[in-house]
Amino acid sequence: MPETHNNDDEVVDYFLQLLSKNEDMSSGIAAIKTLLMVLETSQFHTIHILQKTMLDAVEAMKNRSHLSIAAIASGGELFCRFITLSIGDKPIEECQRIMLDRGNAFLKKLLDSRKCITKLAEKFLKDGCKVLTHSRSRVVLQTMIHAAENNKHFHVYVTEGGKSDDKSGKKMCEELEKAGIECTLILDSAVGYVMESVDFVMVGAEAVVESGGIINRIGSFTTAICAKDMKKPFYVLSESFKFTRLYPLNQRDLSDEYKYPGKDSGKDVSKIHPSVDYTPPAYITLLFTDLGILTPSAVSDELIKLYM
Repeated sequence: MPETHNNDDEVVDYFLQLLSKNEDMSSGIAAIKTLLMVLETSQFHTIHILQKTMLDAVEAMKNRSHLSIAAIASGGELFCRFITLSIGDKPIEECQRIMLDRGNAFLKKLLDSRKCITKLAEKFLKDGCKVLTHSRSRVVLQTMIHAAENNKHFHVYVTEGGKSDDKSGKKMCEELEKAGIECTLILDSAVGYVMESVDFVMVGAEAVVESGGIINRIGSFTTAICAKDMKKPFYVLSESFKFTRLYPLNQRDLSDEYKYPGKDSGKDVSKIHPSVDYTPPAYITLLFTDLGILTPSAVSDELIKLYM
């Protein structure tokens, strides 16, 4: 039987279609669903070619989707690692079937991760509290809606989100108001002004790095600095598939592919607005994940478990 697999255009088109059909789907989940499609519809002669095809698909989604690539990279790498673990010397058809079974089980677990995080973080939203969040995060939104459904009344300050073109902060406000949650849309530059009025900060993450720091929408680091200075807790909500084996030391340590998604390597980006920044672990109080409530120092241990 001849070897067949999807080309990069088909992979990227499928990935983008998933996102367009469901705006609540994260890019990491969409990437994993796309890899499952590649695994299911392709035929391979060797495990080596199968693995290479999967990794090539991850690169295609990272380089050509023009989205934040942090979740695509971490989710894709973890997925490929999980499905190929201890395959052994089995016929290629059996290996492919085992990988599909593992991949579907892996995806099912990830789809339940937001519910786990919501249950943990919702307890911190008390009646009458005031919360600051940065831009739009699906898991933060779901947590707040769940708290409101449990008859908790609180006020949310939402920043515009650093990128004027996508109006993510405004969209977050509209979704909160639709759920009956009081909120105020503020300028990113007003974070210092409102910080003294809030009880804590609650943000999402595009990736959680080995140190326990996060890569997230530009402006997150500024918000964390203000929270630290005013002694306000800074909480991060993130699914474990966003845990990634990166160890940046500062903003310059983040590669351009993370800061400028969709830009060709080597292109002059000195005058382009970065889409993300790095918040070091010293500024983060707790991380709420589907693995439990973690301190930043516990992330490296969880990463080791994920990749064992």
